[in-house]
This record gives sequence, structure tokens and C-alpha cells, in this order.
Amino acid sequence: MIDRRRRLAALAGGLAAGLVLAACGSTADNASSGGGAGGVKTDKGVTDTTITLGVMTDRTGVFKNLGEALTGGNELWVKDVNAAGGICGRQLALEIVDHGYKADTAKTLYPQLEPKVLGITQLVGSPVLAALKQNLIDDNVLTAPASWSSEILNNPNVMMIGTTYDLEIIDGLAYLQQQGMIADGDTIGHIYIDGEYGGNGLRGSKYYASKHGMTVQEAKITSTDNDLANIVTGLKGAGVKAIVLTTTPGQTASAMANNAALGLNVPVLGNNPTFDPALLQSPAAASLDKLYVAASSAPFSSPTPKAVEVANDYKATYPDKPKNAGAQAGYVESLVWQAVLEKACQNGDLTRAGVQTALKSLTSVTTENLVAPLDYSIPGAPPTRGVYIAKVDQNAEGGLTEVAPLFTAPDAQGYKAPHQQS
Repeated sequence: MIDRRRRLAALAGGLAAGLVLAACGSTADNASSGGGAGGVKTDKGVTDTTITLGVMTDRTGVFKNLGEALTGGNELWVKDVNAAGGICGRQLALEIVDHGYKADTAKTLYPQLEPKVLGITQLVGSPVLAALKQNLIDDNVLTAPASWSSEILNNPNVMMIGTTYDLEIIDGLAYLQQQGMIADGDTIGHIYIDGEYGGNGLRGSKYYASKHGMTVQEAKITSTDNDLANIVTGLKGAGVKAIVLTTTPGQTASAMANNAALGLNVPVLGNNPTFDPALLQSPAAASLDKLYVAASSAPFSSPTPKAVEVANDYKATYPDKPKNAGAQAGYVESLVWQAVLEKACQNGDLTRAGVQTALKSLTSVTTENLVAPLDYSIPGAPPTRGVYIAKVDQNAEGGLTEVAPLFTAPDAQGYKAPHQQS
């Protein structure tokens, strides 16, 4: 534990390039106005002894396994930071609520949570984020969403951790083509949930196809569609050479089972939320070997040293929690919050406005390769464009084996997000 505390203390020095972590007390002493311990300005969610962040997660809905792992990652970070002395002379605390992936429930819970927190370190789900968009703006609540649509980057209160669904697909298709699984001129299928999540993944497929003379055979579904046999049959008839999924894990299982049962057997690329290790215990388990997943954060079994450290701590602390990449994703979204809080402390301003100012000044937040370096200085732009590529592996912890370390495809470098201003 002592070695870990030393590593955490060392990490604090490198979270953001150019961020000089002077002792917060000495910085705050020079602040023009006070209101908190050491003269640091504060408002909601911060006392002289505690910084409280919110978690709006899914513990009972369709993404409950991801939500549990994300929350475990958040909690590990709090434990580590508090053991190393906290931030700005204050200990960290989390206020956790479960919305069950239901927007109406989230709308009810938000007014109870908002007055208690400085910001939100985890908010699961595109529908939930859409329902709360105006609330977050009105209350100036900085939020790290577990939702990666580039369409939400016009919200100044969104702190994206990693890249977006469209860029995951662009990078993922580039990987498939590099490996000779698809070629210029091919037809590819894309099964996607109607809405922001699915539509943003489809945007990536269409962009990549436009650069490589490909045709995209679109198949729109609802979040409650569970039998995709007819859709996969149609894609087979269209002669697709690969299938892209922006779906729930249950829908992924149906698509993969039918890919095998119909003798199509093409490679399948999924966005980060499409896979859950629980699928390895489902009737579709034997058909998952063609599934690749593109994600900003490292898979649970990644050999990246920091990912290994987080995975080991997670297993030791939560032996009964689901083992999936949410553990590392939850930890890394919290590490980015750490960079923001330390910069705000250096500025002597831990108000909601102060953390917004701190975020926009960060141009290279590093997280020991849990995600690629993050730049928050360009309005509307994804903070990074790099992904890991993983493949389903029955023998890997978390069900995925890393087959490509962090990389950014040339097409992803040239892609302009919908709200990118430069």
C-alpha cells in the first residue's frame, strides 16, 4: 500500500502537461477572494474538509454490469486519493444514485443530488444525459458522462473521457481493413439503436465508408428489440463483408448468434457498450469469436501497467463485482476530475465556475495510458481520437483480449466532429 501511495503521489505531478502542482494552501493564500479553507473560493459540494462529487449510474437496468464496474473504479480512486492526503486539503466523497437507465427516474433524482455536489464524476447513458442536458447547463454542473456521443460536445458542461462513438467506429474499421478483413468498395452492415448512441456510431461508419468507396447497409432498431434474425438475414442478402454494432449487449448476442447460425460468419465490430462479459455465459457464447470491440479505455485484461494495477485492486476490493472495462474507465474518468480539481485548487477557485475554467485550460491530461492524452481546449472537439481494439476471448478476465494498443487511424485524425469549432 505504501508503494501505491507513492505512485499515486507521483501521478499527481503528471496528470496534466504544464500543470504546476504547487501546494494549494500557498496558491489559495494569494487568491483575491476567499470563502473556504486556505482562502480557496467554494460554493456547492465543497466544505473546508470535503469535496463531494456525484455519481448517476445504472445498477438495475440494461447496463447494470457496466455501471457497477464504473462505480467501483470511481470508489477506488476516492480511496487512493484520500489515502494520499486528498486534494486541496480536503477529502473526497461520492454521492451515488441509481437511475436504472431510465431518463424519467434520473429527472427525479437529479434535484435531490445537485445541491450536494460540485460536479458529477459518472453519468451513465445517452438518454439520461439528453434528459438532463438543460439542467446541467442551468446549474453549471461539470459532468463526466459514461456516454460517448460526439453530438453532446456542444454542451459546455460535458467533460468527455476518451473519444466518441463515431471515432471508435472509424478507428475500428481501419483496424479491420489493416488486418485484411474488409477492403475498399465492400458493403458493410450497421445495426444501430435509434437515438443519439446508435446514430453517432452510424455517423462513424458512413464517414469511413465515404473515404473508402464502401456502401453502408443500415439497420435501425429500438432499444427493446431482442431478436435480430431477420435483420442479419437481410444483411447476408446484401452481401456484407462485416457488421458494425451500436447496440445493447443483449442485442449483440442475438446478432452474433445469427451471424453464425446463418453461415454469414463475417467479422463484427462493436462500440464500447455493446459487449458485456456476461454474454460468455449466454447461449450465444460460442458465436462471439468474431466480435471486436473499439473503446477509448483499456480492456479489463489489458497488459498496460496502470490497467493491471487498477484491475488487481478492483478484484481485491470487489471480488463479487462484474469484471469488465468499466473498472478502468471509472478510474480514469476520476483521474481526469483529479487533474481539474488540482488545477482549480492552484487557481484558488473550487467553485463550479472555477472547475469549468480549470478544465478549459488543460491541453494534455495524461493517465498512464488508460486513455490517450486528453485536450480540453478546443470547443466541440473530442478530447482524443485514440482507441484500443479488443477481441472476445473466453479465457481472458473481462472477456476481452487487447489486440491493438492505443492508436489513431489516419481517417480518424482527419475527421471533424459535428460541433468542432476548429
